[in-house]
Amino acid sequence: MALSLRDISFADMRAAMVDSQLRTSDVIDPAIVGAMSRVARENFVPADLSAVAYVDRALALGGGRRLNPPLVTARLMVAADIKQGARVLLIGAATGYAAAVLAEVGADVTAVESDAALAGFARTALADTNIILIEGALNDGAPGGEPFDRIIIDGAIDAVPGALVDQIADGGVIVAALTDGAVTRLARGLKIGGAAVMRPFADMDAVPLPGFAKEPHFTF
Repeated sequence: MALSLRDISFADMRAAMVDSQLRTSDVIDPAIVGAMSRVARENFVPADLSAVAYVDRALALGGGRRLNPPLVTARLMVAADIKQGARVLLIGAATGYAAAVLAEVGADVTAVESDAALAGFARTALADTNIILIEGALNDGAPGGEPFDRIIIDGAIDAVPGALVDQIADGGVIVAALTDGAVTRLARGLKIGGAAVMRPFADMDAVPLPGFAKEPHFTF
């Protein structure tokens, strides 16, 4: 007899996400896999979406914002190479899920969210953690909190602003999804000598984040 969603526990859904979405798509970092197998994603989505918290697609959160599919977030985290105790700046905290996973890995997390409703949701969901949550413009990052060892932009942007590059320690890493026409590419940059050149490593759809449009170039 086929099982309905009501017959499947959240723990079962979480295990299925790890086995069918992550492990089959180059997410084999034990720390990331372990953290995502422990963090209850259903606690980081609105109650009416809890039954689909682990599906391999973006979830609409209102206000034009969506939560990245688990695989996209996981691939960015693996590329960032998070170490125990690393100072990590998360851009686009949304409901707090990615921040919770990073903290479970052992990172010292500062998360930024621009949407007041999402920031409020995340603040409640993360109440029992040591994560610093900042409500403000995503492209500003966390001025005054730098330098960060890693910056994870958990969504699609047109370009990485210099303000964020300035907040990475020399030798630090920034990861994001970059839009290139109709294509979105996950990319990683290593900061050396004050600059970070982003190098794509996978084509993958990611949710767009506000505030990162490229500045227009004028010709005469």
